Amino acid sequence: MLDLAESFIARWKRSSASERANYALFLSELCDLIQVPRPEPSTSDEDANTYVIDKAVVFKELDGSSTTNFIDLYKRNAFVLEAKQGSNPQSTPSTSLFTARKLKRGTAVRGTIRWDEAMLAARGQAERYAKALPASEGWPPFLIVVDVGHSIELYADFSLTGKAYLPFPDPRTFRISIDHLTLSAVNERLRAIWLDPLSLDPARETAKVTREVAGKLAVLARNLEQQHSPKAVAEFLTRCIFTSFAEDVRLLPERGWLNLLQSLREDVDNFPLMAEALWQTMNDGGFSPILRSHILRFNGGLFESTKALPLTRDQLGLLIEAADSRWRDVEPAIFGTLLERALDREERHALGAHYTPRAYVERLVIPTLVEPIRDDWRNAQAVITQQVNAGDDAGAIETAKAFHRQLCSTRVLDPACGSGNFLYVALEHMKRLEGEVLETLHSLGETQQSLEHTGLTVDPHQLLGIELNPRAAVIADLVLWIGYLQWHFRTRGDAQPPIPVIRNFHNIVEADALLTWKKRIPVLDKEGAPVTQWDGLTKKTNPTTGQEIPDETARRPVYEYVDAKRYKWPDADFIVGNPPFIGGKDIRAELGDGYVTVLREVYDEVPDSADFVMYWWQRSAELSRSGALRRFGLITTNSLPQIFNRKVVAQNLNATKDPLSLIFAIPDHPWMKSLGQEERASTRYAAVRIAMTVAERGEHQGHLYRVIREGNARAEGTDVELAEQSGKIFADLKVGINVASASSLESNENLSCPGVKLHGAGFIVTPEQAASLGLGRIAGLDIHIRPYLNGRDLTGHSRNVMVIDLFGLTAQEVERRFPEVYQWVYDHVKPERDHNRRASYSTKWWIFGEPRGFFRPALAGLNRYISTVETAKHRVFVFLKGLVIPDNMLVNVATTDAYALGVLSSSIHVHWALAAGGRLGIGNDPRYNKTRCFDPFPFPDCTETQKHSIREIAERLDAHRKRQQQLHPWLTLTGMYNILEVLRSGESFTEEDRNIYEAGLVGVLRHLHDELDSAVFAAYGWSPSLSTEQVLENLVILNAQRHSEEAGGLVRWLRPEFQAPNAAPVQAALGDLLPIESTTATRRKLPWPATLTDQVRAIKDSLRAQPLQTPQQIATGFKPASRARVAEILETLTVLGQTRLASDDRYTL
Repeated sequence: MLDLAESFIARWKRSSASERANYALFLSELCDLIQVPRPEPSTSDEDANTYVIDKAVVFKELDGSSTTNFIDLYKRNAFVLEAKQGSNPQSTPSTSLFTARKLKRGTAVRGTIRWDEAMLAARGQAERYAKALPASEGWPPFLIVVDVGHSIELYADFSLTGKAYLPFPDPRTFRISIDHLTLSAVNERLRAIWLDPLSLDPARETAKVTREVAGKLAVLARNLEQQHSPKAVAEFLTRCIFTSFAEDVRLLPERGWLNLLQSLREDVDNFPLMAEALWQTMNDGGFSPILRSHILRFNGGLFESTKALPLTRDQLGLLIEAADSRWRDVEPAIFGTLLERALDREERHALGAHYTPRAYVERLVIPTLVEPIRDDWRNAQAVITQQVNAGDDAGAIETAKAFHRQLCSTRVLDPACGSGNFLYVALEHMKRLEGEVLETLHSLGETQQSLEHTGLTVDPHQLLGIELNPRAAVIADLVLWIGYLQWHFRTRGDAQPPIPVIRNFHNIVEADALLTWKKRIPVLDKEGAPVTQWDGLTKKTNPTTGQEIPDETARRPVYEYVDAKRYKWPDADFIVGNPPFIGGKDIRAELGDGYVTVLREVYDEVPDSADFVMYWWQRSAELSRSGALRRFGLITTNSLPQIFNRKVVAQNLNATKDPLSLIFAIPDHPWMKSLGQEERASTRYAAVRIAMTVAERGEHQGHLYRVIREGNARAEGTDVELAEQSGKIFADLKVGINVASASSLESNENLSCPGVKLHGAGFIVTPEQAASLGLGRIAGLDIHIRPYLNGRDLTGHSRNVMVIDLFGLTAQEVERRFPEVYQWVYDHVKPERDHNRRASYSTKWWIFGEPRGFFRPALAGLNRYISTVETAKHRVFVFLKGLVIPDNMLVNVATTDAYALGVLSSSIHVHWALAAGGRLGIGNDPRYNKTRCFDPFPFPDCTETQKHSIREIAERLDAHRKRQQQLHPWLTLTGMYNILEVLRSGESFTEEDRNIYEAGLVGVLRHLHDELDSAVFAAYGWSPSLSTEQVLENLVILNAQRHSEEAGGLVRWLRPEFQAPNAAPVQAALGDLLPIESTTATRRKLPWPATLTDQVRAIKDSLRAQPLQTPQQIATGFKPASRARVAEILETLTVLGQTRLASDDRYTL
């Protein structure tokens, strides 16, 4: 094998000329060397060309034109490879005779800055090819840049998003010299890229190592806590952890700490003295008699206390086992979380549970931080290239140094940092980028010594955190220092870090991120006793009913917060993080009345019903809009598009002054959260659904991603497939028509409402229980015990239950008229209500928590009304009998008119509801929010003949479904509409599908819906061929027209006899066609920037705003600007792969 490698190297080192002449043969022989199959022949079917030379890739331009280029070597799900051919210095004329633009392919001189530029341009070209691949191909994990016969450069993005192809494995070793192909490790790395590229993802191996280390620490912590306090154990193990790590990265003598521990097996009583002596020397620096070596000064607060716990022989053995681990391979992005669990006795049993994978964290950190700072670096690289071409090497060095200074002063804040995983991932990407900057400086002639002499480096002082949990705050600091030192050695080789090795920057602060106060005092009652409230968590079993009810003995004090105000966040350039997950309805139970009261007073911009995380979102938005932040990115629950959370986003996106734009969003993504006490069973962690949003000040287009496939958790978070959509992202986290801008219409008001909210399961009874309480025997009880339906009853199999509805009665009236009912409710409802914090719930314990008294007049006297399930897979509307009391999860429309049922059941309204409503729950089902889905929806203004047609079809639709369910009691609405979905898709039926199809006569159901759609489209005057986007746009325009009419006094009431009994009938009608609004804006000329760096940025901003421009068109957008200067910069950007010449002298990013 060695002979084969040496022969290959000798043969190809002599190569020259252009890469077109050599690359195919070189790559084929390279495949032989690393023992992988050669590329396959190309076919006319591009989809079948999964591993070929010259893979065609089509660039589609915005004007409809396209150009075809070719990838030098492509392997699906593995890599895009771009080949170049450099030249050796002795075979090329002096570079003083040639500028970079005059050098032709094959003549870039190796070892010069121009060769670096050529390789960088090839990398950019490979990335553009990867981006232009069809979505079905996915993003390859690797980009490979080859200089034929000289070197191979590797770039990886294991997140498979194409957002951050980084030098692999690091900036010092990503370039493989052809001479290194004699090394088996190098060949194995290349072989893995060809055959199993994801096996090289360091997160997979480091995650395994990290779990093993954390597991060992957990065993030791559990053992030590039998004799010592958890706090003492945590502090002691933190010092042991860092000492083990420092030894593994050779900041301490090799195996010095491990040998010390092993030497004490038979002398364990001396362990505390020996360890404390070592840690004292680490704190001060100097000669250590314990290790018999000079030791660097670590300082930083970690060793201010040198207390070492006494150990038994077995405990020392556990410490030795933990110390003898691969500490340099620990993954800080998850180590903090696992370490926190290991040191927390309550969470320790969850150590083996799933944690948030690094790839999920990176999915937010990259668009928030990495993309903007890397774009800054690409701008700097363009300036450096211009300066080198102009012979200004000193200027090029200063540009690189200026960027390095900027990078080393960039601050990132996580205002709920936990154990620091987001901050570490941010630090790693900044250190990786720093390594590239230092490599550039080295290639420009700066020596390693001069670079080290400055002492300037990316370090933990730039990573700022706020954390309420003191243990987590300490761990976050430790994680950052471990991560910093790992990357220091990866980017700077054996160079020692600045002394002291660690410093106490106070960058992680233990504090409440939202509020600060002068003092917190207990609230006292009139007798001076502390006021307490149920702790919101602890429950007990009711001895009478056997149901779980609040345990009134589990109390916590109520506090008053004196002089409360916002906690001041430290200055930062970026904010990224994952604030606490507490739903709006749970905030008081979790945080207490006193805290929530003052929180809402201080943050009055946030709606009371908003989730807790939205306070962080609003705070970050304010900082961003003021110009204090470049970007912020936060994790929220996936209820962000819901109305109360969306208000926070919308008020910042739609602000008149300095609005925000969402530049990145994932509305629904898997995540892991810590469970509250009431949720815990065998684990404290559960899968939840979250949203990711990244925002920036100004008007910008964004990238919206939707999860279209989820794999298993063993893939460390990478097995999630995303589909991208670009455009303006609205507050409802949708791209396209701004449905969220639609206003509620008077014509629809007072007709829709959710059903009752019980706040007491004791209200529900079976028909048999109802009879025993007097139903059918006591006069008048039939209007107070009625059939009760919830969502599952409606779409699945009914429970056949009833509900006790005592609205309108006093407790005394209930006791007098219906004594059996009174006792039932007293026993089954009152115990739970007595501990409810809301006074109306506890004092009126016999009444539903939300009886919907304001909606009852709308239902009064109706023999039927329309209902739909709030959160359901299929949007189905049905008639319910007027006697039925609907549950809170049913949204109801108070009309008997089948015309309304028909319009609501049409595809026009269903598309509207899907766009206007959000999605909810782990099932990610569409949610019908009446405020967004019904109230703004504009019904058609149609003739009585058209209404009659819709009414008749809707009656047949409702009757058909009810008839088939009556004939087949096992048949459900969900089952019928599942099969209708299969039928429309053209998929084959299973035997079970066929049974449902036949029982439900789903073919007839389909025909009825198609007939109904035709009638409703005709009523609107629209063509049935309109796309969903066109339908939504028409509805938004129609809503605006109706809103304008209503402002002028013209209201098209849906149920005028109830809504406006004295109003005059509406005669006006709309035209058949709705205009599609368009706006044009005059382009204002901007001043041409003075510096080259700003000129590069301005040209790229111009192309972002308007792709496909000529140099002249770009130049005319500035005053004054030279077309020649713009063209020169564009040429450099194109050489570097940052722009692309499309056609007709037009450029695009």
